[in-house]
Amino acid sequence: MGRHGWNSDSRRWRLTALLGVGVAALALVVTLINTLPGGGSTAGTSRDGDKVHGTPATSAKRPEPYVGWGFTHTQYSADEGSGAATKRVAQRLAHNGGLPQNQHIMGWGADNPEPVKGRYDFTAMDRRIDFVRASGGTPVITLCCSPDWMKGGNAGVGNTDWSRSALETAPTPAHYQDFADLAATVARRYPDVRHFIVWNEFKGFWNNAERRWDYEGYTRLYNLVYKALKKVDADIMVGGPYLVMDSVDPRQKQDASTALRGPWGAMDQRVLDAFGYWNAHKAGADFVVVDGSSYTKDDDLLPNEFAATGKLTAVSEWVRRQTHDLPLWWAEYYVEPADGDDDRSGWSEQHRVAVQATGMIAMVRGGADSGFYWNPEEEKGTGCPGCLWTPTDTPAGGAELPMYDLVERFGQAFPPGSRYETVSVAPDDVPNVRVLATGKTVLVVNTLDRSISAKVDGKRFDMRAYEVKWLAR
Repeated sequence: MGRHGWNSDSRRWRLTALLGVGVAALALVVTLINTLPGGGSTAGTSRDGDKVHGTPATSAKRPEPYVGWGFTHTQYSADEGSGAATKRVAQRLAHNGGLPQNQHIMGWGADNPEPVKGRYDFTAMDRRIDFVRASGGTPVITLCCSPDWMKGGNAGVGNTDWSRSALETAPTPAHYQDFADLAATVARRYPDVRHFIVWNEFKGFWNNAERRWDYEGYTRLYNLVYKALKKVDADIMVGGPYLVMDSVDPRQKQDASTALRGPWGAMDQRVLDAFGYWNAHKAGADFVVVDGSSYTKDDDLLPNEFAATGKLTAVSEWVRRQTHDLPLWWAEYYVEPADGDDDRSGWSEQHRVAVQATGMIAMVRGGADSGFYWNPEEEKGTGCPGCLWTPTDTPAGGAELPMYDLVERFGQAFPPGSRYETVSVAPDDVPNVRVLATGKTVLVVNTLDRSISAKVDGKRFDMRAYEVKWLAR
C-alpha cells in the first residue's frame, strides 16, 4: 500500500557533457571541493538543516492529538505545475479552512533530506510545506524514509537509490539515533508541524528467520524518535506504529487470528503480535496510527465490497481497546484492490466514491477520528481515477474531482469530537444504505448499482445508483 511512486522528479543529478578540457578540470575541482572525505558529494546541501524555513503559521493553542480527515501528498501534487493550476488547488483547499495534509520526509515527492551526515537538502520538502501553508492546511509529517548512508548505501548527492527495495529498507540499528536526530532537525525546521507519524508500514522491519515482523527493532527506533521530538518540544504530538492491518481468507488457518475475525476475513496474527509488542514497550504515544484495506491479502472483498468495510470498524474497535482509547488515525485506507501496477481504476468514479464513503463511515463507527486519503495524483494528462483533482501540468488543471468533494465534506461534517446520532431507516432500506449522522448532518450512501427510493430520518427521497447524499437536519 502507499506506493504510487516515491522519488521526486524535481532534481536530476546527471552530467550530460564535458565541453573541453578546461570545463572538465573545473568540474573536477568543484567536485573535490564539494566532497567530504569518505562522505560523497555535498553539492547543493547545507549544514543549517534546522534553520526555521519560511514563515510558519503560529498558534498559541496546545495541539490536540487528532487532526480530522485529510489526505497524503504523493509523488505528484499541486506544489508543482502550471501556476494557474496550483493556485486553483490551493485556493480550493483553503476555501473551507484547509484540510489536514500529510507529507513524508523522503520519497513521495520529497528528495533525500540528508545525503551526507550533517548536510541537508530540504528543497523539495520546503516546497511541499509551503503549499500546505498556502492552502491553509494542518501539516502532518511522516518520518520515512531514511537516507542511504543510514541503511548500508552510499552517502553523497547523486548517490540516492530510488528503487523500491532501497527506499523500503529501514535504517540499521547503528543508525537509529541518526534517524532520530534527523527527525529532530525536521521538527526544528518546521515548528508549525505539531504532529509526526513515525515510519511507514514497518518498511524494512521484517524478521526473515522467524517469519514475523521485527517489532523489537521498530519499537527501538520509535522510542528514540519519540524522545528526540519531545526534547525539541514537549507539546509535539507523536504516534505510531503505522502497521498494515492485513487480513486473510476466513478459511485460512496459518497465521490467522482466532480472536479478531468476521465475514470479511481473519486478521493476520503476526500483525496483532507486532502491534501488541509496540503498545506494551513504547516510550509513549499521543495517538495511534494504523493502515489497511477492507480486502484480504489475496484482494478478496468479502462478502462484497460494501460489507467488507466492516473490517475497518472491527480493527478500529480492537485498536482502541488495546490502547485504552488513544485517538485513532488511519494513515491510509483502501477499499478498491489494485492491479499489478498498484493502480485502482477498475470501478466507475461513482462506485469508487460510494465504497470510499462507506469505508470512512466504518472507520468512524469503530472510533477513528482522523484519517488520510492516499491521493493517487498523476503528473499529467486528463484521466486520474480516484484523484482529488486533475493533474496540474496545464493551466486548465487542478480541477476538483468527485473524491475531493467527499473528503472535504466528510471532514467538515464529522470533525473529531463529533456526537453521532442514530436516525431512522425504513426496514426495506436497511440492507441497501449506509448512514452516518450528527445533529446537523446525515450522510447516506446507496450501495446498489440501481436507483432506489429511500426513507431516512423521516425523509423520503430518490437516490441514483451508488449515490452519496448529504442531508441537513
